[in-house]
This record gives sequence, C-alpha cells and structure tokens, in this order.
Amino acid sequence: MRCNLSTLAILEAGVPDPDGMPSRDRTDAPQLSAPDRVDKDMTALASLDRDAELMIRVREGDQASFGLLLQKHRGPVVHFLYRMVQNQAVAEELGQEVFLRVYKSRQTYEPTAKFTTWLFRIATHLALNWLRDAGNRRAQESIDEEPEGPRRELADAGPTVEETLVNRARLNEIREAIEALPAKQRAAVLMHKYEEMEYAQIARALGCSESALKSLLFRAYETLRLKLAHLAEGRT
Repeated sequence: MRCNLSTLAILEAGVPDPDGMPSRDRTDAPQLSAPDRVDKDMTALASLDRDAELMIRVREGDQASFGLLLQKHRGPVVHFLYRMVQNQAVAEELGQEVFLRVYKSRQTYEPTAKFTTWLFRIATHLALNWLRDAGNRRAQESIDEEPEGPRRELADAGPTVEETLVNRARLNEIREAIEALPAKQRAAVLMHKYEEMEYAQIARALGCSESALKSLLFRAYETLRLKLAHLAEGRT
C-alpha cells in the first residue's frame, strides 16, 4: 500500500530485463508467444470496451496504457471508496491499493468482463474488508466535511442562502441514510445510483447473482424510501 502510484508504471514483478528492454519488446515473453491466447483476447475484446484493450496492453508490457487507466478511473474509484468508508485518507490509501493490485495482476488478466466490473470488484472487496476489520474503531469524518475527491453534484444555479442551507441539509440527510445501510447494500446503491453500473456488472463486483442483487437493491431502496419519505413530501 505504501508504493507510490506514480512509480507503478516502472515496476516489474520479476527480475529486471537483462537486455534492458521493456517487457513488451521481449520476443521470448510467454504471453506474447501464445497465438491461441492472443486470438482469444482479440475475440473477447471485440465485444468489450476500450479499457479491456488497454489492460491487455498493460499485460504485454505497455506501461503508458496503465497510466491512461489510472488517470481515467482513479477519481471515480476513490470517490466510491470514500462513500463506503467515510474517511478520505483511508479512501486514498485503498484506492492506491486497488490500482497496485490491478498492476500486480496484469500477467494473469483475461478480458472476460468489462474492466470496470473487475476494478470495482477489487474496490468493493477492499472496502468491505476495511469496514469489517475497523469495526467500532472506524474513524468517520464529519458529515459536514466535504470530501476532496470528485463530486457528482449538479452545479449551483444561484440559489438563495436559505435554499442553499435547505439543499445542503437534504443532501446530508440522504448521505447519512445511505451511510447507515448495511455495507453490501450501500455498495450496491453506490454502484447503481452514482456509478450508473448495470445489474450484471454490480452482481459480478459483489459476487452474487443478478436476482440476489435486485433483492439487495430492493431492500436498500425500500429502507431509503421509508427513511426519506418526508423529503418527498416537502417536509424537513
């Protein structure tokens, strides 16, 4: 976890290349000399996304592709982790661990699902483990303290001071309600509502069936509906 992410692109899992060349330039690398694996990957990539293609390049030694994945996904992952653990420092640390694990797993990566599904599965696993291990020692930030990570809130169109205070109170109440959900329900809601992931992706990330996920989301949204009913009725 202490490894600086900026150095990940120059890390190698084994001993340094005796020829001094990046691994993608090596002609004797096993992953590059297996035509059947390459054909399988190209077929899978045809039905997947650009991120999976970049990860295949990372697997083959393209360090720049890892930088592109890190630049694109670090913000959403850290924001998701913050909403899970409610501690910005821990979210940053867990986010670093997520991408460290991605990099370390590059040699065994197979494009069998969307890259983001795999990425958020790692993030969810780390967040749930942290919540479990922290227990009653979990350090929560104040609900009034805004996180440093990227937000997904709409731009303010110039409300009055009173409207701003009311809106902030409502947003805080919604955040508190989500934070009070059981960990897996919270993860499912965050991925569904804020990350806009599909049911199949979320189910894979949580390691459950789609029917189990829908049941999980139903219970979560029903809890939120009951707890926040007064907001829908215009009461504060």
